[in-house]
Amino acid sequence: MSLSIRQILAHQGYAFPKLLAFRIQMVLSYQMTMVAIGWHIYEITHDPWALGLIGLAEVIPYMGSALFAGHAVDHYFSRRGFACLSAVFLAFNALLLVWIALTQPAHTDWWIYGTVALTGFARAFIAPSYNTLFALIIPRASIAKASGIGSSMFQIGLIVGPAIGGLLIGFADKSVAYGLSAALALGAAIAAMSVRVTQQRSHAPLKVFASIAEGLRFVKRTQVVLGAQLLDMFAVLFGGTVAMLPAFVHDIYQMGPEGLGILRAAPAVGAIVTGVWLAKHPLHQHSGRWLLLAVAGFGLCMIAFGLCHTFWLAIVILAISGMLDGVSVVLRQTILQLATPDNMRGRVSAINGIFIGSSNELGAFESGLTARLMGLVPSVVFGGCMTLAVVGVTAIKAPELRELHISQLH
Repeated sequence: MSLSIRQILAHQGYAFPKLLAFRIQMVLSYQMTMVAIGWHIYEITHDPWALGLIGLAEVIPYMGSALFAGHAVDHYFSRRGFACLSAVFLAFNALLLVWIALTQPAHTDWWIYGTVALTGFARAFIAPSYNTLFALIIPRASIAKASGIGSSMFQIGLIVGPAIGGLLIGFADKSVAYGLSAALALGAAIAAMSVRVTQQRSHAPLKVFASIAEGLRFVKRTQVVLGAQLLDMFAVLFGGTVAMLPAFVHDIYQMGPEGLGILRAAPAVGAIVTGVWLAKHPLHQHSGRWLLLAVAGFGLCMIAFGLCHTFWLAIVILAISGMLDGVSVVLRQTILQLATPDNMRGRVSAINGIFIGSSNELGAFESGLTARLMGLVPSVVFGGCMTLAVVGVTAIKAPELRELHISQLH
């Protein structure tokens, strides 16, 4: 029986709110750091290609360590421990950025890229830790509702983080934004250690490569999981515009970092509305079709944003894109949780992270490359068109996903 939202929050000694406190502080810390890094790099180089390199610098260590992180979370130490360590690592990294901002060492841009690479390594452990703790805390019948709540909290972080980061850069200094990011990451570590769960580790660990192979085989043979991951990966890869926002703000809208913070926050505003609505009204029927329609709508929004040269209209378009992306995120998270066995959540989450998380960074690199080759606006329009093509291919090639009803997975 599905619990009410109030019951979900109070379940197991309010474990879920503690886990949400970990998640939102990690999101705030990461987003504030990355918005400051984006502005910092563009301030030095004035080159969209340099913004694209931020994504590449993060995705290489992330992809290189994600599968091993998933194995470790499934088999060794505690899920809380890995969550805490990842937060401490992000705090150290933010403090390193404070030093870079204050001292401006030689080759500052390469120092910044180095910290981005360290961030990619730390991020490899965050999603497997969060998702395994989530599954241990939330009853199976309530996962769809809890995913909506979790998505809303995540999107709040996406709003507040860039907004605060942009304001701090504009009215104080980049070092202040980096310093607050470090404090939030330490707060996330404390929240993670306060979560109490009944199961902490696997009692029958596999050898690392056999364990990774087992997770890969599961994803490959489960079409609804693989299809949802591929759909979102290519949509974000081609349709993401976040990495190019500093260039839009600086060159097209002729605004400062405050404008960047507003545009970075706009999609999250729409996603919060979606998350709150889906927490009360989960899409248990025709879920696959809703997922495909949401991603197609997201692609159309990217085309509209690329063609828009009015700042306030761009905010509205990005907010609508966030609403549609919110549907995709909640549905994909629910599918992932319900279709994955308990003893494989770390590995499947890590694989999902490679599909989804790395696509943000690869998308940033792709955006920077196409912006250099085509120009800023044509590159965004091209990405939106490619997103629509991905939806069409997925609808044809993944019929199980297209016809999925989440109620079938309970």
